[in-house]
Amino acid sequence: MIGSVTVVGASLAGVSTVRALRAQGFDGRITVVGAEPHAPYDRPPLSKVFLTAPDEPSPDPLVRDDEDLGVEWHLGARAVALDPVPHTVTLDDGTRISADAVVLATGARARRLRAAEGLAGVHVLRTLDDARALRAQLATGGSLVVVGGGFIGAEVASSARSLGLDVTLVASRDPLTGPLGASMGAAVADLHADHGVRLRTGVGVIGLLGSARVEAVELGDGTHLAADAVVVGIGAEPDVGWLAGSGLDVDGGVRTDATCATAAPGVLAVGDCGLAYDVHAGHHRRVEHWTHALQQPATAASTLLGAPAPYTAVPYVWSDQYGLHVQLAGWTSGADEPTVVHGSTADRSFVATYERDGELVAVLGVGAPRQFTTWRRTLRAAAAARLAAAAP
Repeated sequence: MIGSVTVVGASLAGVSTVRALRAQGFDGRITVVGAEPHAPYDRPPLSKVFLTAPDEPSPDPLVRDDEDLGVEWHLGARAVALDPVPHTVTLDDGTRISADAVVLATGARARRLRAAEGLAGVHVLRTLDDARALRAQLATGGSLVVVGGGFIGAEVASSARSLGLDVTLVASRDPLTGPLGASMGAAVADLHADHGVRLRTGVGVIGLLGSARVEAVELGDGTHLAADAVVVGIGAEPDVGWLAGSGLDVDGGVRTDATCATAAPGVLAVGDCGLAYDVHAGHHRRVEHWTHALQQPATAASTLLGAPAPYTAVPYVWSDQYGLHVQLAGWTSGADEPTVVHGSTADRSFVATYERDGELVAVLGVGAPRQFTTWRRTLRAAAAARLAAAAP
C-alpha cells in the first residue's frame, strides 16, 4: 500500500491526478512539482478570450480557493532528474523529493522555429506568460503571420481577426486537415477565408527576416510576407528530456500500458507527456486533448491504488473559431471520406461522420452542438460494443 505520491506537473493532468487520488480514498502525502511559478490554471482560454477581452482576464484557476486537496506544492521548480528505483525526483534547485510512487504529468512544449532565435515579435502559445506576451503584441495591431494550421494556429488566427489585425496563415495543408481530413480541412479553410484570413498552403517557411525584430516571413516559393508579428503554431513535443538516464522509454513520450503504468514499478505517466497504449486503436499513441488530461488520471489513480483497469474513453477535442464551436470525437486516422449527416459545409453548420470498414469511428460537428452530442453518444456506444466484442 502506498503512503506518498509525487506528481511532476501542475497543469490539468497533474491536478486531475491529485483529485482522482483523493476521490478514490487516498489520504497519504501528495507532493506536486510545477515548473511555472503560477498557481495551476486552465490553458484552453489562452488562445481565445484571454487574447480578445478588453481587459486582461485572470487565468481560470484549476484549484478553487475553497478546495483543500492536502497538497505540498513546489511551484516555480523544474524537475531535472528521476531515479525510479527509490522514486526520487530531483529539482533544479537541488531539492530531492522521494515518495512511494511518481506520476509524470509534465505535458508538452511548443515547437519553435530555429530561424526565430534572437528575433523579437515571434511568439508561441503554450503558457500564461506566452499568452500575456502575445496579448500585448496583438493590442498594437498591424499584420500577423501565423505559421501552422493546427488548433492553436487556427484559434489565434480567429482571435487576431476579431481584433482587426491583418492575418495570413501559412501551413502545409488547409487548417485542421491533420485531425479532420482533407475535405473537412477545406471546409475550415473556407471559414477562415470568410473572415478575411489569407491562406498560404502547400508552401513552407524558409526563414524569418529582420535584424532585432521580425519584419517578414520568407516562404519556399520566394514570397516575402510582411509581418509585424509571427505566431508559431507547429505543434508540441512531450516534455520528457529531463527523464534521460532514468531508464524509462521516452521515445515519443513516456511509454505506458493502457493503465498508465510504465515498465518501472510505481512510475506512471498521464496527459500530454504520455505515450499510452490505446485499447481502441490497438497501438500506442500520444493524445494532447484537454479532456484526455482531465479524464485519464482517474485510471492512473486506480492503478496506483491497486485496482488497475484500461483507459477506454473516446477522444474528444473542441475549438472555438469565429463564434462557432468545432467539436471532434473519435479516431479519424485511416477512416473513409466523411459523410455530412446534418446541415451543410456551405452553411458553416454541420455534422459529419467518419467510418472505417463500415463502422462509425469519429464524429465532427461545426456550429451544431446539439446534433453533435447525439452522434457522440452513438459513437461511444459503437466503441464500447467493439471492445465488448473483442474481449476474450
